[in-house]
Amino acid sequence: MLLCVTASHKTASFDLLERLSRHPETVAPTLIEAGAQGAVVLATCNRFEAYVEADDADEFGAEAVVEAVAQATGIPSEDLESSHQVVNGRRVAEHLFAVASGLESVVSGEGEIAGQVRSALKGARKQGTTSPELERLFQRASQAQRKVKNVTALHRAGRSLVRLSLELADSRIADWSTERVLLVGTGNYAAVTLATLRERGAVDISVYSPSGRAELFAKKHGIRAVSASEYATVAQRSSLLITCTTATEPVLGGEQLQRPERAAMAGCPVHHVSSQLVIDLGMPRNVDPAVAQLEGVALLDLETIRLHAPLEELQATDAARTVVREAADSFHLAGSRQSVTPAVVALRTHIFGLLEEEIERARRRGDSDGLVEQAMRHLAGVLLHTPTVRAHELAADGRADEFISALSTLYGLTPDTGEAEQQATA
Repeated sequence: MLLCVTASHKTASFDLLERLSRHPETVAPTLIEAGAQGAVVLATCNRFEAYVEADDADEFGAEAVVEAVAQATGIPSEDLESSHQVVNGRRVAEHLFAVASGLESVVSGEGEIAGQVRSALKGARKQGTTSPELERLFQRASQAQRKVKNVTALHRAGRSLVRLSLELADSRIADWSTERVLLVGTGNYAAVTLATLRERGAVDISVYSPSGRAELFAKKHGIRAVSASEYATVAQRSSLLITCTTATEPVLGGEQLQRPERAAMAGCPVHHVSSQLVIDLGMPRNVDPAVAQLEGVALLDLETIRLHAPLEELQATDAARTVVREAADSFHLAGSRQSVTPAVVALRTHIFGLLEEEIERARRRGDSDGLVEQAMRHLAGVLLHTPTVRAHELAADGRADEFISALSTLYGLTPDTGEAEQQATA
């Protein structure tokens, strides 16, 4: 049984999502300790989702997931109660496929989420919390995302949060080539941000990394690295500052953005910047919200960007959702067939075992030319055809248990599920 408990920009406040995203790596192991067979946690700037596989929904349901999340994050469960949705059963695949394709993002069609979905699975593998069915689910999600990208216009119509934030900055910036830009962060988002800045004409770009990776990033992308000792000075001189790190605490605040009069009091050289725009793309927040109160400083954070997200491109979205539904149906059909495979194998093994015994008996009776053996093998194939087809039909209708029960009643056979699980993880 698959289950997803999701809190997103549609159901939860920005502050709650920020709190949930601080230590997502603690959640999956806690879910396993609580009794889940498998758990994968997806934490992005606008959503926090726990995907769980459990034997029995009655024994391990949404309430157990919420309690485990509360325990792992330190957030009271009552704070989570009205801020999440539960997706279960057959709806889980369609939900994740839509998420991976960017259909549930603040900006419909944004591309960064696909990489985050892949990273969530890699993280679960590293922690040892994934399961065969969750592996299959997340792998199929990536396949669905690629198909949406290849056969629909969603990603061409959709804009990433980076692009949207810079579009919102356009009203304040007359000439991007004259901006002094400081980029704080060196991850995937930073690379996307840098490329988008250059598309808009920005040339004076520096990079600072709280984790010490600025030199390597700067060398790779042909920009200037900023050391820790230079950080505050460069921050004060920059007209546009963009933060996109994975730090769990703010990396930019009043200490770095001190105004000229403070700098003068401290004996530092004064380089006046009439106004500064700070764009915070971090989750949790990279920027202390108090900087918005500083004179001449405007702060644009994810919460504000979300309010300006455009309406979905309806035609592209409709086409993408059709692809997602078809991919989800295919996922369930494959899963249903997989669920009945051990039973079909058990039946075929039983019948062919009896067949070999009869063939050996026929040989002892003088079937030297093999005609009897040939006829018997053909008959066995004919007899097995109908129950095999029927098994797959029942599985597709969600009635695989009826076939398994009939097999037990008629032949006393118990399917071996171990082989199917090995195939699922292969």
